[in-house]
Amino acid sequence: MALKGKEYRELLEPMTEELVGMARWARATGARIVVIFEGRDTAGKGGAIRAVRDKLNPRQCRTVALSKPSEEEQTQWYFERYVKHLPHAGEIVLFDRSWYNRAGVERVMGYCTQEQAEAFLTVAPTFEKMLTDDGILLFKYWLTTDQDRQEERLKERGEDPLKRWKLSPVDLAAREKYQAYTDAREAMLKATHTDHAPWTLVDFNDQKGGRLTLIRDLLDRMPDMHIEPPKIDFPDLGHEPYAESYGVIEPIKDYPID
Repeated sequence: MALKGKEYRELLEPMTEELVGMARWARATGARIVVIFEGRDTAGKGGAIRAVRDKLNPRQCRTVALSKPSEEEQTQWYFERYVKHLPHAGEIVLFDRSWYNRAGVERVMGYCTQEQAEAFLTVAPTFEKMLTDDGILLFKYWLTTDQDRQEERLKERGEDPLKRWKLSPVDLAAREKYQAYTDAREAMLKATHTDHAPWTLVDFNDQKGGRLTLIRDLLDRMPDMHIEPPKIDFPDLGHEPYAESYGVIEPIKDYPID
């Protein structure tokens, strides 16, 4: 049964506090954290990323969602444009899709050759071993969705003016390639599910439940992160608080609320 909004928020709140603690630990220790979010169109990658970063300092926790490569980037080493977005000490980077585009949408939609896709699957584990050997904490999540749920969400995007921008020709074309994406995912898992960089599949047919499952798994796989927050001296102001005063221009009129 799908979670109601109130129940979801109550369950998420304590984990959000733990995520804030994770960020504090990363800042204190210089840890570098990379979390990859992959999955089918409409699975809920954006919502999961928002749930992770919602209360974190945006200067410390960055989301990377790259568009298609430029002509110049197409001439570079495939991983090059992703490397420049990896975290510095104390940073958390959330990849909304990642280098695994080549194993998924590029392969299925014909945006790369079969040879390029196969070469990627061979090289990706070595690339990720370089990252983890250098100390990066790498977490890879694939968000799963049955086709009936995907159809519901695609239809909702088309009917909701606030979500219409999410519906692209690629999304519509993917409707006919559900099994092809399954086959591509299985080939990807077989080649890149390694001891140093394993995949974790999370059921996102219920997106709220999926977010809770993913965040709990991420937190449970982190090392001991207990660091007490610094004490803040908050002395008495020493006078009555001032009201705002204006000399040059006045604020605009308040929004009318009945």
